[in-house]
Amino acid sequence: MKANISTLIFDVNETLLDLQPLKDSINSALNDENAAEVWFSELLQYSLVESITGSYHDFSKIAASVLKMNARKHDLDLEDEKIGEILSPISSLHAYPEVAEGLAKLKQAGYKMIAFSNGKPSVLIDQLEFAGLQQYFDLILSVDAVKKYKPHPDTYSFAVEKAGAELNTSMMVAAHGWDIAGAARAGMQTAFIQREGKFVFPLAPEPTIISKDIRSLASELS
Repeated sequence: MKANISTLIFDVNETLLDLQPLKDSINSALNDENAAEVWFSELLQYSLVESITGSYHDFSKIAASVLKMNARKHDLDLEDEKIGEILSPISSLHAYPEVAEGLAKLKQAGYKMIAFSNGKPSVLIDQLEFAGLQQYFDLILSVDAVKKYKPHPDTYSFAVEKAGAELNTSMMVAAHGWDIAGAARAGMQTAFIQREGKFVFPLAPEPTIISKDIRSLASELS
């Protein structure tokens, strides 16, 4: 255990869980191999619109609304029931192969372990239970409690406070450059996980650690 880190706060989607089944569902429904990437980017965009303008709808509602918008770009007018069906894989995603081993090693090393997501609380719990990861976490937190989305600084302060920790001794673990940038600028240490196609934002502070996966992070921190 690193002396200057007490708490590890993990992003969930694409950091711990493989989103490919959801991406395949969206790409198939819209008949476009790039549809899921566009959808996810706009999901983040509109969640930030909510935070910046002082509004709040849960992540699942924004996800459905953005998918409906994107379907119209493909001349599809999808009913709410169909939208729900397309997005349903979100609750049954598998963890990347090394994740359970890495989390177990980090927990054994004595870190306080927090799962923290933009996702709706009930979806987040379903995700971690399905993937068999819930037992590794001391807390499972959603931004729903603070009504702002990552990477807003208030979200990281909220998670650290709920963990009973301090920003400078807490580390955000994520595969998204925007999440790492937000956490660093909020005063946290950061660990960037190099999932395929993910990159550090060049204008953000350099991550404290860059690891290829959760197992590698555990080896470095244990």
